[in-house]
Amino acid sequence: MTGRVGRRGAIHAQEAAVEHRVALCPSRATDPVEARRQDLYAALDLGTNNCRLLVARPSSDGLQIVDSFSRIVRLGEGLSVTGRLGEAAIARTLAALSICRDKIAARGVGRSRLIATEACRAAGNGPAFLERVRAHTGLEVEIVDRETEASLAAEGCAALADAAAEGVVLFDIGGGSSEIVWLDRDRSADGDRPVRDRIRAWTSLPLGVVSLADRFGGVDVSPDCFGAMVRHVEAALSPFAAQVKAEHRCGRFHLLGTSGTVTTVAGVFLGLPRYDRRRVDGLWMDRADVDDAVRRVRAMPFEARVANGCIGPDRADLVLGGCAILEALRRTFPSERLRVADRGLREGILIQMMSRDGVWAGRPAAAGR
Repeated sequence: MTGRVGRRGAIHAQEAAVEHRVALCPSRATDPVEARRQDLYAALDLGTNNCRLLVARPSSDGLQIVDSFSRIVRLGEGLSVTGRLGEAAIARTLAALSICRDKIAARGVGRSRLIATEACRAAGNGPAFLERVRAHTGLEVEIVDRETEASLAAEGCAALADAAAEGVVLFDIGGGSSEIVWLDRDRSADGDRPVRDRIRAWTSLPLGVVSLADRFGGVDVSPDCFGAMVRHVEAALSPFAAQVKAEHRCGRFHLLGTSGTVTTVAGVFLGLPRYDRRRVDGLWMDRADVDDAVRRVRAMPFEARVANGCIGPDRADLVLGGCAILEALRRTFPSERLRVADRGLREGILIQMMSRDGVWAGRPAAAGR
């Protein structure tokens, strides 16, 4: 699926319709904007592989992170085979969402947006599952379309784009889908052009690390199997690549990647004994750096991936599928530079809510994967 995002497209109408308030914290401020500045905001991203929550308040230079939560739940496990969310995956996810509910309530969050992505979009029982979520936790989780997901990822990561580049290929490798956005440079005089106005083209592929592992396997991945995964993703990328190259000047651009795959590759490249977001978020890697890190990950047997502090048991059977998607993207959009983002949908949600409230004043410092 491909498309463009205009100034007043469907994205904005959907955002306005689904954002909701919960009980506000008491505030002595009388000015409405000042009162909102004291509010806590929550963003929840329920994906095919991970359940993530971020609680923050606006600050003078962006976000002040108050609380965060991330748990791998594999909601979409087996989905590409059965077309449905399995009971074991649902139970894991309900447990994680119960923790998120408790955190939101304990913090006294004033405004929240809770989204679900590809697993719930694709599953035949996705809407019924969200009814169970509502009954079990009281949380109102909305399924967002692919265009909205791509826009939120761009909003959350755009601050890391090189201002001197003519364009950026931004990508988010998810569990069940991968979003790719062609982002134009910020040509405004004050450097504050809205991200939505910089999106020139986008696509969402129904391919992610969980769906590739379901199809190709992820424990023992031979060179032939890895090559087949790369070619499979390249074929899916081909129509979007042709569109971008035909309609847009592809001069000096760089890649900007957000996902567990990209941050894992960065951690392996740095030789970190365990993952450290402070070292990874914003890291620049050149072509040789990425080649070396991917080669090292591919050379690890499954047990070594499990033991690696930047991969671990939850990602050991998924990371090679992610590397295959990364390789397909690098072949399709050859660039000498990749910037790594440990930020994404949650930060995008928070920025959009705070911007509409008139309290967004900077660039985000994300909470980690």
